[in-house]
Amino acid sequence: MGMEASGSAIVFLLLLFIHVAHSFYLPGVAPQDFEKGIIIQMWCLLLDAVLQGDELKVKVNKLTSIKTQLPYSYYSLPFCQPKKIVDSTENLGEVLRGDRIENAPYSFKMREAQMCNVLCRITLDAKTAKAFKEKIDDEYRVNMILDNLPLVVPIERGDPGSPAVVYQLGYHVGLKGQYEGSKEQKFFMHNHLAFTVRYHRDVQTDSARIVGFEVKPYSIKHEYDGKWSEKTRLTTCDPHTKRLVVSSSTPQEVEPKKEIIFTYDVDFQAMKWASRWDAYLLMNDNQIHWFSIVNSLMIVLFLSGMVAMIMLRTLYRDISRYNELETQEEAQEETGWKLVHGDVFRIPTNSDLLCVYVGTGVQCLGMVFVTMIFAMLGFLSPSNRGGLMTAMLLLWVFMGLFAGYASSRLYKMFKGTEWKKIAFRTAFLFPAVVSSIFFVLNALIWGQKSSGAVPFGTMFALIFLWFGISVPLVFVGAYLGFKKPAVDDPVKTNKIPRQIPEQAWYMNPVFSILIGGILPFGAVFIELFFILTSIWLNQFYYIFGFLFLVFVILIVTCAEITVVLCYFQLCSEDYLWWWRSYLTSGSSALYLFLYATFYFFTKLQITKLVSAMLYFGYMLIASYAFFVLTGTIGFYACLWFTRLIYSSVKID
Repeated sequence: MGMEASGSAIVFLLLLFIHVAHSFYLPGVAPQDFEKGIIIQMWCLLLDAVLQGDELKVKVNKLTSIKTQLPYSYYSLPFCQPKKIVDSTENLGEVLRGDRIENAPYSFKMREAQMCNVLCRITLDAKTAKAFKEKIDDEYRVNMILDNLPLVVPIERGDPGSPAVVYQLGYHVGLKGQYEGSKEQKFFMHNHLAFTVRYHRDVQTDSARIVGFEVKPYSIKHEYDGKWSEKTRLTTCDPHTKRLVVSSSTPQEVEPKKEIIFTYDVDFQAMKWASRWDAYLLMNDNQIHWFSIVNSLMIVLFLSGMVAMIMLRTLYRDISRYNELETQEEAQEETGWKLVHGDVFRIPTNSDLLCVYVGTGVQCLGMVFVTMIFAMLGFLSPSNRGGLMTAMLLLWVFMGLFAGYASSRLYKMFKGTEWKKIAFRTAFLFPAVVSSIFFVLNALIWGQKSSGAVPFGTMFALIFLWFGISVPLVFVGAYLGFKKPAVDDPVKTNKIPRQIPEQAWYMNPVFSILIGGILPFGAVFIELFFILTSIWLNQFYYIFGFLFLVFVILIVTCAEITVVLCYFQLCSEDYLWWWRSYLTSGSSALYLFLYATFYFFTKLQITKLVSAMLYFGYMLIASYAFFVLTGTIGFYACLWFTRLIYSSVKID
């Protein structure tokens, strides 16, 4: 009976867990329920529902432009303002992205359509007109948020085989154009917004959830009779006469002393709800994306399989032949990798620096791996703004433990004794280089008065994460690693270094290192295109499952190409493999930066010097991180390979 009761309890708990998991949302990103009529008190408490008639909280976010890459606060332009501007609480990632989320003057009521609501009336002076013109010329977009959903502009497409409607984040502040018969360039303001709030209604409870937030912007020169007052009716937009704004036939020009009246409509449309984010994440031609990635992966997998098969057969033959040699004379006549057994584990030059870079690479590898796991589980979806960057920063900090451990273990293998020195270098070298570039870029952003500049409070938080958490963890890891017994070499090292024979031209270090980086880069360059597009063209990136698969292929490719080139190097009796193994796979970072340069000149429309410096500065940081990541993978693969083959042959 006791067993049956406990079994029933377990089944009940599993069913309860399944029910809870089915309705799981991350804190702060769950959609709210909005109801029509009276809401039961218990339902309200459970679902955080809001009565119909309560205001839907529309929030404004930063102004963004793919031409300048410099975000600005919404209220940096003289838009209509609420009585009191209230900043929303933002996480670390949002602040670093330049998000500035504030309340908006728009008043929405759930499932209550509104037409021609007047927001405010302003008169431009020379300064405000110039500010609007600059933002329109740089193609800035206004971003808004409703119930954690970003505002999008639907754009109809007539291309066969592609989605009928695609969505662009945010609407343009205005547009440029000419009057008919004139060649003079004019600036026009989008001063009328036709909002559409899409919702899904529950038939049983009559509650509703917001599943879409769209807008169609118009530029219209509003007119009215008599003097302006709060009760003035517009003749260009009046629901009483059924005159609505449906086009920009009489646009609102941006010039000093011009009067601009801001208005908006709100419409509510019911729709079936598959996922709140379906429309947002189907913005591109996914067939091209998927087929390109699959094609790339298949090619890389085929090449990797061929390389692995050749290596296994060749090595097996070498080891069998070496072990069958009966006399020392026969052994002396042999050539190949066995002859350098007395030098292959000789401590390399600048061994301390190699230890530091290997430890840093382990830190990067751990951060990327865990971040991708969380992203695949849905914790870092686009609905969780800033979550990806926050997670990466925190994981980088806590992975300092493994960085210190890896660097001190290698340091002890190189017969090092001052573990504190190596821990200090590991804790400061990579972060110091990245921080230096970051501070310079932040100063440039600050000089442009952009909201993308990191505030002093956030800067202090970053410094605390580095010095207060990361550095101590590196020292703890280094201490634990140094306490472990040193790794013994499988063969003894001769006291006198062996002379390296003259090498063939294709075994030149520079040539072989540059060749070695091509295959790892080939594994990721198609996915890299989509990542760069999401970052610099303000689009969502969400296919983390495929990205993880590409990452695994990258690891395999880095390991195999480094092992192959290391084998050829040892066969030509060149035993200086330590640094070369790191640089061989690490050279893929050079191709990454070259591709980023190609992408800048072919895909982006950046013209300002500061914006170009920001792009290349951030891509330099990304390439540097990619270098230590791929270099460490290649190094450990080569270390494992050399230890394996030299422990497999008989050495007299």
